[in-house]
Amino acid sequence: MHTYTYERLYQFTYKVLISLGHSKENAREATRVLLSADLRGVDSHGVARLIGYVRLFEADRVNPKPNIQITHETPSTAVIDGDEGLGLVVAPEAMRVAIKKAHEVGTGWVSVKNSNHYGIAGYHAMMALDEDMIGISMTNASPLVAPTFSIERLLGTNPIAVAIPAGNQPPFVADMATTTAANGKLEILQRKNQAAPEGWIQDKEGIVSTNPYQLKEGGALLPLGGDREHGSHKGYCLGSVVDIFSAILSGANYGPWVPPFVSFLPLSPNPVGEGIGHFFGAMRVDAFRPKAEFFSHMDKWIETFRNSQTIAGQDRVMIPGDPEREMEKERTENGIPLLEPVINDLKSLADKFGIEL
Repeated sequence: MHTYTYERLYQFTYKVLISLGHSKENAREATRVLLSADLRGVDSHGVARLIGYVRLFEADRVNPKPNIQITHETPSTAVIDGDEGLGLVVAPEAMRVAIKKAHEVGTGWVSVKNSNHYGIAGYHAMMALDEDMIGISMTNASPLVAPTFSIERLLGTNPIAVAIPAGNQPPFVADMATTTAANGKLEILQRKNQAAPEGWIQDKEGIVSTNPYQLKEGGALLPLGGDREHGSHKGYCLGSVVDIFSAILSGANYGPWVPPFVSFLPLSPNPVGEGIGHFFGAMRVDAFRPKAEFFSHMDKWIETFRNSQTIAGQDRVMIPGDPEREMEKERTENGIPLLEPVINDLKSLADKFGIEL
């Protein structure tokens, strides 16, 4: 494992995206989104994904110069066609539309079709914080997840992120997959040659497995909860809500028709929509109550939970967003550690594009 500064990884990623045909503005934005994952400790969605995006370009599945357009709207809602653009570019633009509508009428809701993988959900939700708004972000994803009692892969890891501003306290930021673990966590275990915990995956017969390569052998990820006795039906429901909001509202592909992230798997010959779907929301807090009141009570809420009595052996209760915020501070100061397989992937891209890593 080696450590790289944020600036070095930024310049490298930016140059790769420029080499693929992105404009400077879009390359800068996509790079910020991608590296926000590494800074926040979500290593599965950072530069480790860069080679996957490049392969999608090579498979002619990503448009480097998308014409992102609103195809339908009301004062508070919109549907956006991402024109097969990189989700790292399409999603921030869609969130900006949601924020603009919230400024105008109190809330804004945007569903997106014809997009691609958009990085970490939390980045897009957190865009609303700068406007003193609540942000919501979700996306459907490659079908790797079996519903409770099924052996078929019908849903993606379908994350949900909610960012809520506060006054003197840091914001509340929940960013989670609706599976027990995201696929990227399995990829990390594979790179480390470690077994998966029970409750993450099942084999092709529906038997719980600890083999991190199980997906390649016909198995499936499990919904949040792992099994029915531990509430997997609830994770299944959450993932379904994300799929419906992201795709059936917008006209994107849903369920088993969502395009795979890996370029070597074929697209569905009979798609039910266009590309991958996302869903975004922005809400002005003063559309509900005076901003000062909201911030005061949000601070009190956070302080109450943070100061609650802990069980034996635990130092403190954390607020959603605390671990990522602490990781971002540490990695900004000390650099971003990368595993050897990720470094090797980046070196292969450096050779391909003639860019120094």
